[in-house]
Amino acid sequence: MRTLRTPSERFTGLPGPRIAHRYADVGDGEGGTLRMAWATAGPDDGPPVLLLHGEPTWSFLYRTMIPVLAAAGLRVIAPDLVGFGRSDKPAEIADHTYARHVEWTRELVVDVLGLGGVTLVGQDWGGLIGLRLLAEHPDRFARVVAANTGLPTGDHDMPEVWWRFRRAVAKAGAAGTLDVARLVESGCVHPMSEDVRAAYAAPFPDQSYAAGPRAMPLLVPTRPDDPATEANRAAWDVLHGLDVPVLCAFSDSDPITGPMRAVLARELPGAAARAHPTIAGAGHFLQEDAGPELAAEIVRFCG
Repeated sequence: MRTLRTPSERFTGLPGPRIAHRYADVGDGEGGTLRMAWATAGPDDGPPVLLLHGEPTWSFLYRTMIPVLAAAGLRVIAPDLVGFGRSDKPAEIADHTYARHVEWTRELVVDVLGLGGVTLVGQDWGGLIGLRLLAEHPDRFARVVAANTGLPTGDHDMPEVWWRFRRAVAKAGAAGTLDVARLVESGCVHPMSEDVRAAYAAPFPDQSYAAGPRAMPLLVPTRPDDPATEANRAAWDVLHGLDVPVLCAFSDSDPITGPMRAVLARELPGAAARAHPTIAGAGHFLQEDAGPELAAEIVRFCG
């Protein structure tokens, strides 16, 4: 597998608080290794909170939340998915599969970090991957925060706004003009400053680094015979029987995943009879629009 590694100088002078990062190798699935990065803060012996980002962001998305969680005594682990952020980037779209992303993340969380008693926070692809990890390793998790995410099986069509997003990524990728920062800003209610846009673009010095953002929309199960459908259906079979506490913390302005809030609240036993907050004034990337508000809900949930 041919991989690229973003030069470290691309990450100097980023806006926001200074947050430590760590690195470890995971298997690439072809006999080699990939370096994964994660942001970390808080006491080493604190209850772990795993923050999983989605497409096309990276752990920078959680920068306003990490200090709040760490100040509450939580041990924060915010990985960069393979292909994103400071993590290595497989250079071909075909290198990215749903199963590989689950396995890469599992290896980091279980084999490298050995986490247990985890509070999972998953948004966008962070939920698609995180809910699979929950179903396949339920003994590792203490609670779940689902934030603008879901676990599709392809049995129901995606909303038209998502299909437009997928077509836009495919068109821009084919033309070699994929603008990651613009994609992130289009999923926010509030405009981003120039330095924040630059930070979202930082992991991708040129289009050769962007196979991950180009691949992820293609990996969402959109039909019943999708390669990931069987595994996601199996995950749902497990999730339907789990009583792990679940908080559905969705924003008020996300046309992409908004309908999934009711599905998760209804189908996950741990979400029953719970007051689920709505994060006001936030779009799909609610961490960017209202990070401290979401972090406060997580702290209350963990209390």
